[in-house]
Amino acid sequence: MSNPNHIAIIMDGNGRWGKKNLKNRILGHQAGIKNLETVIKFFLKNQIKHLTLFALSRDNLLKRKQKELKNIFSLLEKYLSDNQNFFISNKINLKFIGETSNLPKNINKIINNSHVKFNFKTNNLKLNIAFNYSSKIEIINALKKINLNKEKITLKNFEKNLYIHPTKDPDLIIRTGGRKRLSDFLLWQSSYAEIFFVNTLWPDFKINNLKNIINKFRKVKKNYGA
Repeated sequence: MSNPNHIAIIMDGNGRWGKKNLKNRILGHQAGIKNLETVIKFFLKNQIKHLTLFALSRDNLLKRKQKELKNIFSLLEKYLSDNQNFFISNKINLKFIGETSNLPKNINKIINNSHVKFNFKTNNLKLNIAFNYSSKIEIINALKKINLNKEKITLKNFEKNLYIHPTKDPDLIIRTGGRKRLSDFLLWQSSYAEIFFVNTLWPDFKINNLKNIINKFRKVKKNYGA
């Protein structure tokens, strides 16, 4: 089996890493952001065309402390500002998936601007960032769109209304941090994905970890029910 075409990653363990190593959850999120650059460069070098990252769940937004959320918003803003030239020079298409409700106005503006600024007809990587995301809400919204457009409920019509469309479903889903669950992430799209749960916290997740998982993925034979 060749390299996966689409990998999705639940970047779990930032807060726990920060608390364990620096006695500060917020510094853990900063360390997690720094880890992104090497991962994205690996995708570009190995021509893996699609990457979806679970950055902030809807439950995170509703249940976490405001101080921590404000820090996450600030990190997002700084990351996009600092990496503009990197995204443009490497022709990385950036798409945020999730709900815009309950997000600060300035964050929604940044997200909308990113969709325009980092959108190339010919691209080297399509990067989806799940932010204020809930797969259950995504499924409900897809059905609402079908109903609004007065379409028949079919697999084709349903899937074209999911957030990552037209990107195909992930071949491989990785969750760092030791938790063995999907936590409302790409529930529909994960039906035939290989799922790897690793104990390593996201800031400590290195390229060798990623390579090992991809090598294991290559050895999997998929029958798709045959």
